[in-house]
Amino acid sequence: MRGSSSFLRDVPVLLVAVVWGSSFLAVQQVAEPGTVVAMLVLRFGLVLPVLGLAAWRGLRGMGRAEWLGGAVLGLVLGGVFLLETYGAVHTSATNAGLIISLTMVFTPLAESALARTPLPRAFLAAAGLAVIGVALLTGGGGLKTPSLGDLLVLGAAVVRTVHVLTMARLRSIRDTDSLALTWVQLATATVVFAVVAPFAGPLPWTVAASYGPAQWAWLLHLALLCTLFAFFVQMWAVRTTSPSRVSLLLGTEPLWAAVFGIALAGNHLGPLALLGGALVLVATEWGRRTAVAPARDAVGDEARGAARAAVAEEETEPTSASAAV
Repeated sequence: MRGSSSFLRDVPVLLVAVVWGSSFLAVQQVAEPGTVVAMLVLRFGLVLPVLGLAAWRGLRGMGRAEWLGGAVLGLVLGGVFLLETYGAVHTSATNAGLIISLTMVFTPLAESALARTPLPRAFLAAAGLAVIGVALLTGGGGLKTPSLGDLLVLGAAVVRTVHVLTMARLRSIRDTDSLALTWVQLATATVVFAVVAPFAGPLPWTVAASYGPAQWAWLLHLALLCTLFAFFVQMWAVRTTSPSRVSLLLGTEPLWAAVFGIALAGNHLGPLALLGGALVLVATEWGRRTAVAPARDAVGDEARGAARAAVAEEETEPTSASAAV
């Protein structure tokens, strides 16, 4: 009975990893290079009212410093979404899902540099393996320059690391309600997208009017499943199971991205590129297990911004059942 109960608790978290893995393919169905910003306005415009209702009590209790801290994180988060989404429309869903997982390696490396504390040799070996894997994956199995999309997604992984580290060091938000902080971050990013949208392509309502039923279905998938569902499942999961178990299940996201990319998007990988993708998966999981006090990626597309942050915070302070983002 205990094993069955644990399995039932794991299923929703695994589903989050699955829908996150599908998000790169979903982005490619609803956005083109000229409509990325408008699509982001639509996507988070659908999410904010629902999340705002859930976060209302926490929002009313926030002080000026907490609003400012959340806004700063929101600006960084906006950069993550822009780089990741532009990257996803310029590269394959498989490449995007695998490259973005490098945040799991970048974050401990950055923490180690800031704290001037050495990392285990095993982790450094995993980081080196990840670099080799990305080189094989993005080079199409040869020594080719990575595509623009690959580089943009790699940039998103770096900025995600900045987001995690900033979140861990902003004292003004340490006791802030996680739902409220999530709303402020997403709202700030959405305001930035809305301001930039007229200069970056069609207006959001023009893009919305151009969508057919299939595109609306994909957009709702991004908003409702990849964002709202993902966030609330994780808020529940870190309180009903161990944070490490949650992180382990979420770590399968790049695997699902590869599955969707190959099976549905028709992404083709040569033998060496397949080896590179496998090395990235192995290296990120190896790094996750060997890093000292890992602050794993808490951001993401599709609720990534703040949803995973709750998990990362729980992992660094596992004794606190109510640790805020």
